[in-house]
Amino acid sequence: MPAASGSQAPNAELAVSALGLRKRFGNVVACDGVDLSVGKGEILGLVGPDGAGKTTTMRMLCGVLDIDAGDARVDGYDVRTQPESVKRHIGYLPQRFALHRDLTIDENIRYFADLYEIPAGTWEQRRDELLEITYLTPFRRRLTGRLSGGMRQKVSLVCTLIHRPHIVFLDEPTTGVDPVSRRDFWKILYDLPREGVTMVISTPYMDEASRCTHIAFMDRGRVLAADTPAALRAAYSGIVVHVRAEAQRRAREILRKLDTVTSVEVFGDRLHVAFQPGADILAARGILEDAGVHCTRFEETQASLEDVFMSFATPPATPVGTPTGDA
Repeated sequence: MPAASGSQAPNAELAVSALGLRKRFGNVVACDGVDLSVGKGEILGLVGPDGAGKTTTMRMLCGVLDIDAGDARVDGYDVRTQPESVKRHIGYLPQRFALHRDLTIDENIRYFADLYEIPAGTWEQRRDELLEITYLTPFRRRLTGRLSGGMRQKVSLVCTLIHRPHIVFLDEPTTGVDPVSRRDFWKILYDLPREGVTMVISTPYMDEASRCTHIAFMDRGRVLAADTPAALRAAYSGIVVHVRAEAQRRAREILRKLDTVTSVEVFGDRLHVAFQPGADILAARGILEDAGVHCTRFEETQASLEDVFMSFATPPATPVGTPTGDA
C-alpha cells in the first residue's frame, strides 16, 4: 500500500492519501511522519495499542485537528486548505457517544440530516433504509439515552451515514460493545464498500483487523507496516508453535526463558509460542521433555496478526531507576 506524495498530482484512484503527517501536543509527539493511502472502496484498519496515534491521525484526516506538518488529501480535497469540503464528503464516528440522549432515534437522525443541509423530504427514505438494516425500526421513537451501548453505536452509525458520505472514518466503533452487536455492526460495514463507500476504521481487535482489505500497524505515532492481512502474514519470518502440555504453567515458564522465544501466550488449553526466525523448535521441545514436561501437542501453525504486529513493535526502553514490576 504505497503512500501518495502530497507534492504530486492527486491520484484519482485514492480516496485517502497522507504523507508525513505530524502532530504534537506540548512535549508529546502523537503522530510522527504518518504515510497512508487508501484506494476507493477499500477498508483500511488502523491497528495498534492505546496511544499509538490512531485517533489523532483520523482526526487530522477528517479536518478536526490541524496538521502540524505533512500533506493529506481526502476524496480529492486538500485537508489543510479545504477542510470544510472534506467534512461535507465524509462521515466520522468518534470513540465517544456524541448523540443527544434526550432525543429519540428519529430526532437524532433528523438533527444530523439538518446539519448536513439535506433537503426535507429527501433523507427520510435513507433513514428508513438504515433503520431497517440496523434492526432499529421498532425502537425509532425511544430516547437514545435509554438504549444499550450496542444500539447507541448503531444509531451513531445511522447518523454518520445519513448524508451518503463517500468516505467513513470509524474510531474504535465496537469497543465495549457486546459480541452480538459487534457481529451485527460488521455485517453492516461489510455492505458499505459495495455502495462505493471507503472506510478507515481504527480497532484494537485483531479479528476485526483481519476483516479489512488493508491494515496499517501503528505504534508510538508511526506506521510500522501497511499491506493486506495476507501479505503481512506471508512476510512474517518467525515460527509459531502450538503447545499442549500436561503441566502448562511449568511449560510456559520454561519456554519464556529461552533466547529463541519471543512470546508465549495462553490460548485456552494450549500455549501459543512465537520463536525467532530459524529457531530449532525441536530443541525447545527436548528442553521441555528433559524438564519432565510432557507435550501432547507440539506443532507449527500459521502466525496470527498479533504475532505479526509484535514482530514490528519494539518494547519501550525502561529508563534507569524505573521499576519493572507492578507499582
